Amino acid sequence: MARIDWREAGIGMVVPVAVIAAWQLASSQEWVNPQVLPSPWAVVTKWVEYLLPLQPHDPATQSWLAWAFSGELIHDSLGSLYRVVVGFLIGAGLALPVGLSMGASPRVYAWLNPLVQLLRPIPPIAYIPLSILWFGLGNPPAVFLIALGAFFPVLMNTIAGVRQVDGIYIRAARNLGASGGTLFVRVILPAAVPYILSGVRIGIGTAFIVVIVAEMIAVSNGLGFRITEAREYFWSDKIIAGMFTIGLIGLAIDVGVNRLNNHLLRWHRGLET
Repeated sequence: MARIDWREAGIGMVVPVAVIAAWQLASSQEWVNPQVLPSPWAVVTKWVEYLLPLQPHDPATQSWLAWAFSGELIHDSLGSLYRVVVGFLIGAGLALPVGLSMGASPRVYAWLNPLVQLLRPIPPIAYIPLSILWFGLGNPPAVFLIALGAFFPVLMNTIAGVRQVDGIYIRAARNLGASGGTLFVRVILPAAVPYILSGVRIGIGTAFIVVIVAEMIAVSNGLGFRITEAREYFWSDKIIAGMFTIGLIGLAIDVGVNRLNNHLLRWHRGLET
């Protein structure tokens, strides 16, 4: 199990603490309008209020556990995470077989690459009008946009991983009598795994960015929707609290995926399992 480098973690906290201290100083000295940029304490207070249940606990109508998780923040976070997971699984699930086929077959690559290169530069946000036209409002257009955002990072990294396999491995496997299927499953695919996992990490990050934008336009709940709602009422503290929540969830997802990648790639680095 990897140990936490507390010295490195402490160094990483220096800049955030300095920024918060400067922010608090500017607020306490009234150098900025608190309506435009509220103090860190006001943001933390609003974040706690956003997290806690709106109504007092009534044992006759709901259990304590259900009441404890009834806050807006929890519902919004779960809604956003649900869309990210579903959209990412769809996008990555389509990208993996297409990427493996394009990487392994020059003919398939020649057929599909022009279309891929045409569509890849188009940001998922540009599809928002079409997604609403095709799917209406709610989860379907958001999932569609997230799937698009996750598709191309996984696709391009999968193609690169398959095409970058060292020729020595392929020639050695062929000399040992490996068939085409065995060569792909036992040599090409394992060698491409580091690239594929890098694409997965990028794809999840992109999916989380896209879900916030999609929720601002096409969905009536979630962190993106709540930030847009706060903007309408000029609740700056709630806007920043929502942004802070997005950052925390994004950081947790990235750390989790990075740890999973490190665990799955121990063999690649020559480490003992």
